[in-house]
Amino acid sequence: MGSVGAMAEPTTPRPDADLSTAAERPMLEGFLQYYRAVFARKAEGVTDEEARRTPCPPSDLSLLGLVRHMAEVERIWAKWLFHGDDNVPLFYGDAHPDGDGDGDFHAPVDATLAEAFEAYWREVRDADAIYAVAPLDQLQAVGDERNSLRWIYVHLVEEYARHCGHADLIRQAIDGQVDD
Repeated sequence: MGSVGAMAEPTTPRPDADLSTAAERPMLEGFLQYYRAVFARKAEGVTDEEARRTPCPPSDLSLLGLVRHMAEVERIWAKWLFHGDDNVPLFYGDAHPDGDGDGDFHAPVDATLAEAFEAYWREVRDADAIYAVAPLDQLQAVGDERNSLRWIYVHLVEEYARHCGHADLIRQAIDGQVDD
């Protein structure tokens, strides 16, 4: 385990809305906002060096890689698969200096957590703007598979829940933080 000294406090507020009786759309959006906040809080307050660490072998996951990955996830689902924009990767494939197909997870040595968060929050804002004007039953615009916005919301909650668990383990190994 990393040093368990003074831990920097997360800055992203955790939503505290009671979703237990919310209508369907506010409930789906509320859970997505909650998991986005928990995810961000897991990576806030660490240095770039700490964010690059892969402290849970044999996994090569890092907080930096997870933030970059979730920026890609937000972009892919909203802009490409739902809105029909061209698929232009931010961090993997041709966008990665080594052409790494998993380049979102494998950050180059000069990548920073601040840059990853800038891309992440931009993609979250863009995704929210795209989804805000669509009904839950609207189908994605690209590909043979057809999924409604409702399905995409549920899938994103599932994706965040999985990666929040990964981030929990990594962050605890870095500095002992266990809160969300």
